[in-house]
Amino acid sequence: MPHTPTPEPDEDDLDAVPPPQPVFHVEQALLGALLLDPHRIDDVSGITADSFSTAAHAALYAAINTVPQPDPAEHAKNTKWLDRVLTAGREQARGLTATYLHTLVQVCPWPSHAPAYARMVEAEHARRRLLTAAERLIHTVHDASLPLPVQTVLAEADALTAVVDDIANRFPPRSGVLPRTPAPPPALAPDHTEAVEEEQLLLATATARPDDIDSVRWLLPDDLTLTLHAGLWQCLTTLARRNEPVDPVTVLWEAQQRGLLDDGSEPGEVLRMLAEPAGSVEHWGERALQRSLLATAEHTGRRIEAYAGDPANTPFQLVVGARRALADIAAVRTRWQNATGATPPQQRRPVPAIRAGPPTTTAAHAAQSRRATR
Repeated sequence: MPHTPTPEPDEDDLDAVPPPQPVFHVEQALLGALLLDPHRIDDVSGITADSFSTAAHAALYAAINTVPQPDPAEHAKNTKWLDRVLTAGREQARGLTATYLHTLVQVCPWPSHAPAYARMVEAEHARRRLLTAAERLIHTVHDASLPLPVQTVLAEADALTAVVDDIANRFPPRSGVLPRTPAPPPALAPDHTEAVEEEQLLLATATARPDDIDSVRWLLPDDLTLTLHAGLWQCLTTLARRNEPVDPVTVLWEAQQRGLLDDGSEPGEVLRMLAEPAGSVEHWGERALQRSLLATAEHTGRRIEAYAGDPANTPFQLVVGARRALADIAAVRTRWQNATGATPPQQRRPVPAIRAGPPTTTAAHAAQSRRATR
């Protein structure tokens, strides 16, 4: 049997483009329902043209909303309204054709299900919004050109939180519904060598000036990048809290009692590291905390990116998972503000643009209850 070559798809024939995701079919069904029964646009809520995954679908939805609805009897007799919609849509997407509009009408199973299709489009758009916000946070963490990296990253985290809150307003989370996607492991800081050197200076300076350890109580062992450094910081804070003598030898002995040398660390190397102080404990502690905050922000962004990148996760799961991840940034942020003595105002969260939901915080519920009792 002779082989028949597969024809190349026409650039203007959008129907020949393979659907990238299942939501493509949902969008087709929704648009087909609205083209067949334009009055059903009144039953659709929660979405805008930006909610669609392709420029062609976005342009067509905008045209449907822009062109005045036809008389139902006239619409059943001719294609004048469809022609006007096509003309308006092609102003933004030149590839739209009358054939594609006909295809959309044909593939719509039930025009009466338009509200359900719109809800699916809204859910997929929420996932893409969350993915974009998480990617932006990760990019900001790695932007070496920022003059104020912490403030900029925290502002981006606020923007991500606002997206999560907006999705929660549209899809109130159900308790106990977590994303099924496993969280990625923390990434190694790109300036790992610099971090190690600065942490060694922190440990040595704290050993030389143990009275200054109390001034950096906001610094936790987990803020340090190496397990040995985290353990030695625990040794230092423990000895200082007990008012016991602190010097390289006493810290080394405490480290041995805690099993910190079991990984092969040489006692002589530890002693040499602890005997080379420089600068101040607060300075090196603040540097370590800044790295910890940025690393936490990146890991939070990657967790949310992983959740949002899995289309099997529902908006309910995305909200729960994202809020748990963002709680890690909030905890480090509080310690950073205590360390620097600055409490910058958080970015104002935008009001949901389409649909307002029930209060999602304890304070909001309390305020609503007070208003109800007046």
